[in-house]
Amino acid sequence: MNLVENLEYNTERPKLIIPEYGRHFQKMVDHAISIDDDEERNRVAQAIISVMGNIQPHLRDVPDFQHKLWDQLFIMSDFKLNVDSPFPITSKETLQKRPDPLEYPQNFPKYRFYGNNIKRMIDVAVKWEKGDMRDGLEYAIANHMKKCYLNWNKDTVDDKAIFKHLYELSDGQIDLAKEGENLTESGQFLKNRVAKTPRISSGKKTQRNQNRGKKRY
Repeated sequence: MNLVENLEYNTERPKLIIPEYGRHFQKMVDHAISIDDDEERNRVAQAIISVMGNIQPHLRDVPDFQHKLWDQLFIMSDFKLNVDSPFPITSKETLQKRPDPLEYPQNFPKYRFYGNNIKRMIDVAVKWEKGDMRDGLEYAIANHMKKCYLNWNKDTVDDKAIFKHLYELSDGQIDLAKEGENLTESGQFLKNRVAKTPRISSGKKTQRNQNRGKKRY
């Protein structure tokens, strides 16, 4: 009867700071915190790090991994463990600091089908000096934009629409419509797209058609 009364339930235990290491690791860390002797406390901390490294032995000798283990040890101790660490101790405030919000990479969400790389290529092109090199790059960008447009939208597109989008994305610095350029025909892009599509062999189609009428038990 006394054994049943002394059972510990997880709902009554303290919350684990890093659950991946389990309850026994947390108890070892708590024991290390309670040790008054500095030398003994450091010895126990080194032993805990060694056991933590045994979980992933192929990484325990990697310097960056060792740093990670020491950080996790201090985190599990709620930064109350006073031991000599071979690495700089990450402060609690640094870990709790919220990261800066990420900027949304797409400045033109209505043209998302072109992808962010197109915008980067345009930004590079407008910095080049005017000449044959820049003209070739602008034409290549416009052709790639047409290909992207056909992949995600329709089976045909007027070159004027591509020139208009390129004009907007370049802030008016690239105007191929004014120069009277003609892009690659839509049919050529569609032909290449069809050629890359895997086809089912006629033998598999015949077998599938034959099995379609069979009963399944």
